[in-house]
This record gives sequence, structure tokens and C-alpha cells, in this order.
Amino acid sequence: MYYSSGNYEAFARPKKPEGVDSKSAYLVGSGLATLAAACYLVRDGQMKGENIHILEKGDLPGGACDGYKFENLGYVMRGGREMDNHFEVMWDLFRSIPSIETEGVSVLDEYYWLNKADPNYSLCRATVNRGQDAHTDGKFGLSDKGAKEILKLFFTPNEDLQNKRITDIFDDEVFQSNFWLYWRTMFAFENWHSALEMKLYLQRYIHHIGGLPDFKALRFTRYNQYESMILPMVKYLEGFGVQFHYGVQVTNVQFDCNKTRKLATRIDVLRNGKADAIPLTENDLVFITHGGCVENSATGSQDKPAPFHTQLRPGGGWDLWKKIAAQDPSFGHPEKFCSTPEQTNWMSATVETLDERILPYLKKICKRDPFSGGVVTGGIVTVKDSSWLLSWTINRQPQFRDQPKGHCLVWLYSLFTDKPGDFVKKPMRDCTGKEICMEWLYHLGVPADQIEDMAAHSANTVPVMMPYIDAFFMPRAYGDRPAVVPQGAVNFAFLGQFAETARDTIFTTEYSMRTGMEAVYTLLNVDRGVPEVWGSVFDLRCLLEATVKLRDGKKATDMELGWLERMALKMALGKIQGTDLEKLLKAYEVI
Repeated sequence: MYYSSGNYEAFARPKKPEGVDSKSAYLVGSGLATLAAACYLVRDGQMKGENIHILEKGDLPGGACDGYKFENLGYVMRGGREMDNHFEVMWDLFRSIPSIETEGVSVLDEYYWLNKADPNYSLCRATVNRGQDAHTDGKFGLSDKGAKEILKLFFTPNEDLQNKRITDIFDDEVFQSNFWLYWRTMFAFENWHSALEMKLYLQRYIHHIGGLPDFKALRFTRYNQYESMILPMVKYLEGFGVQFHYGVQVTNVQFDCNKTRKLATRIDVLRNGKADAIPLTENDLVFITHGGCVENSATGSQDKPAPFHTQLRPGGGWDLWKKIAAQDPSFGHPEKFCSTPEQTNWMSATVETLDERILPYLKKICKRDPFSGGVVTGGIVTVKDSSWLLSWTINRQPQFRDQPKGHCLVWLYSLFTDKPGDFVKKPMRDCTGKEICMEWLYHLGVPADQIEDMAAHSANTVPVMMPYIDAFFMPRAYGDRPAVVPQGAVNFAFLGQFAETARDTIFTTEYSMRTGMEAVYTLLNVDRGVPEVWGSVFDLRCLLEATVKLRDGKKATDMELGWLERMALKMALGKIQGTDLEKLLKAYEVI
């Protein structure tokens, strides 16, 4: 497997890998990484569909990319997905996946046309004082000291950031800024999370720093992630005869390991509760999704809180990884990620409005009609003075094809599930759906005497607790996550958010799909390059623009400097006077 850039290989069709007709594949789970791997097996690996087996413990595909209406409960979206125009692997695959909405076009075509015609941007990024615009006004609000702290992190070697927390790098100069408000709520970072992951995010999305305050950098699907992303992939795979086995829980994968060679020899499963095993040969490829950000998640209802399950369940993704990791040191250290659920949890809730009473408050804040069919909030609206640090968003309506006309679906989440609310006076984790809705309505500015009645009769709210949703952000070192294909691996690979691949960032659709592509290309020796991570971090123009944006447009010459620093800057500017470098710095308003 090798990386490539440019369009020379982007549309090339690789030759059929040698010996692929005699191979089979077993994929653990049916999340986005698994489905991507399966798609690459049939498209570029040219493996027979009937030789590909997806083993899913539940009765639906998709993993964390869900979206479903449950009988007698309501709509549930545990999370949402924000896309970027430089998700190179994602768009490489989706150009080949047919739309299930429009005949004759791909998912990429559909997505591209939608976001060209209806570009994303927010008209209100944050509120205070019960629904009033917080007037962050696109500003990061960083002091010179805070900006220097971010630049220092940006240039710190990865090796020096292992096992370090963000609080080891930043202080209140950053934590009290709009920058941190934008950052932590958009990406779900907590102060105690990994400084290494923070740095990787900064470098990965340096070309989008200017779009952070108003979300103009983001792109969204037409419907929820399940209907817009997962279902087209499933239909594509079924068209090739790929076998989906539901109700099959993988409890362990057995390996034969020595210093130079590692072979997966058996998959232990429960088929509808009965123990079974799948023997493996060198021609049986195994793709393992281990860990899991939505493991142990639990759903509440309008009248019941969502339980907080911190005890790891036998047969779950974490249990599987622990059994695998015990067999070889190169298989990672799951305990680094799943041992502190108080530091990795947050909660979300899906609110379905049932009448028109809530809508005027939404329109006042987002300044758009939720039923226009286009962008509504353009991303999350963060309640800046919420003790839960509550954020909410309305994506294009309807979010489900079968959504009742006149009903609006709102997704909200809170990072601080253990803090008492400002109106309900209870931690979010102890609240029913109705009570969560009441807290949200309070921050929308609904009169206090109408809040409870409105939450009870004008909305249905379904909460979800996810104890490990931020597990991948915990401080870590290299080796804590296994490589996609560990050294010496013969017939297996690791997929998803807890596999290690270079330069990309976790908690993205791109990361999951990239691990799937890299796994297939490595094990089948596909003769085509995997698109490298977009190289904006090596682009001087992006670096200059981001530096100016972070300082809210202030030039380098306006920075607070000591006497020696000012003299050094003056001398440097004198030396570049009249050169192309001076033109470049002026073009990007650095000087």
C-alpha cells in the first residue's frame, strides 16, 4: 500500500489482485469503516461478493452512523456527521456508490449538487441570556499570548505530546476565548483530552480555520447519516452479493503470533445466542472493528432518563479488543480509552416538534425558516451560558424521508452531563426527555410559565447516554492503538477510530473510511495509490491565512512584542522589501 496525490491515479482502475478469486473476507461489525472496506473489496479488490461476510451483532447496519424511528419511542439520532471538501477517501468511494434517491447519479454527485446550490453557513453561532445572540461575530477573541500557545502546539513534535492533556499546553488565555468555545463544541473536545489529538486536528484542518466561527467550511448530507450514507453503501454491496449476517456477535478472534508472523486462525461468535466458530486460513481475510464510541450507549424516552452504563458488557467492542490485545503487544492498549467513562461521556437528544409553538423561537435564533428545505442553523448553536454547555442544531428538513409534514427534528447535545441545569436544576444524565427539552426551551427564551406544557405536548424528546463517545480523545501514546495492518500480519487488519494511520484525525467519516481502504489495499496488494491526507499543513498560503484569521485579522506588525523582537521584525521586513515574499505576506495581510 502506498499514498498518492493529484489526479493521475484518482480515476485509474487497478488490475485484479493476484489470487483474489480464492480468498474470502470476514468483517466484524457493519459500521462505516467496515462498509467502506467491503466496498473497496468489491470495487478495487474485485473480490466475489458472495465471498464477503459482514458479521453484525445487531439487526441494523451502520454502527454509530444511525438514524431511525423506533415504535412507541420516536426518532433517534445519536450523533451527526460534518463533512469537508478534502475528505479524499470518502469522495473517492462515493463517486462509485449510486444514489438511492436519483437514478443515474452517484452519492458524490448528489452531495456536490446539494451543497453547491445550498452552501452551508451559520447566522448565529452562540446564544446567551435565554436566546439572545452572543455576538461572537466571527471573532476568535484570542490574546497574543493565547495565539502563541496555539502556534507552539502546532509546531511541537508529536513525540513530545504523547500522554499529555490539553491543559498541559493551554491556560485561560485560550480556554476563555471564543476560539475554545467554537472548538470544543464543534469537535466535542474536553480540557483534559489529548494534546496530540488537538494538534493533529489543528494541522489537518488548518485550511478551514477561517470557517470555524460560522461553519462555512462544513457540508452536510440531505437526510440523516443513515439514510444518506449507510443505506446507499448497503444497497451497493447487496448488488454484488455481499453477505450480511445479522444477530452474529463476534466474541473473540484467535491469533497465532510469533516475532515475524501473525495469523488470524479462528473467529469465535454467538449466532443468535449460540456459540460457534469460524476457522480461518491464510486466504481468509479478517477486518476487525475494535472498541467503539457508541458501545454501552443507552436510550431513554420522553418520560424516562437514559441509563448511564459504565460496566463494560461481555461481547461488546471493548471486551473484544481486550481479548485481542492480550494476545500480542502490537494489538494496542484498550484500557487507555475505556477506563474513565466520566471523562469520555456526553449525551445527545433528538427533539421532534409536534406543532408550531416552538418554531418562532427557532426562527428568531437561526434567522431562517426550518421548513425551507435548505440550510437552517448551518451547524450547532451553542448556549454559551449553559451549565450543561448545551448545543443544538437543525439540519435540512425533513431529516427522514417519512418525517411528518410540519414536524421539525432538532439534535442537541451537552458536554457536561454531571452539572445541574439552569432551569431543571438536575444533571442531564438524570433527566427525562421532557426535562431535557424544558432546559433547552428555557435557553431558547420560552416564557417560564409555558415551558413544561410545551415540552410535554409540543415536542417528543428522546435522550441517549454515550459513556465512551469521546474515548478516542483520551491522552495516548503511539502503540496504544494498533496499526491498520500490524507488522507481520498475514490475513487481518484493524478498522475504525481506534486503529492507527498517519496524519488523519479521528471522529470523522474520513478516518473510518481511510482505515477501510488502507486495510484492503494492503492485504490484497491493490496496485493503486490511497489518496494521501490533504496537504494544507504544508501549504504556506494556508498557514499564513490561518495565522491572520486566528488573530482576528490583526497583522504581525500589530502583535505585542518586546524591544528586541520589534527590532528583529523590522530588520526582517527590511530584507524582504521588494521581493515576492513581501508580496505574498501583503497578499495574505500578514503585514
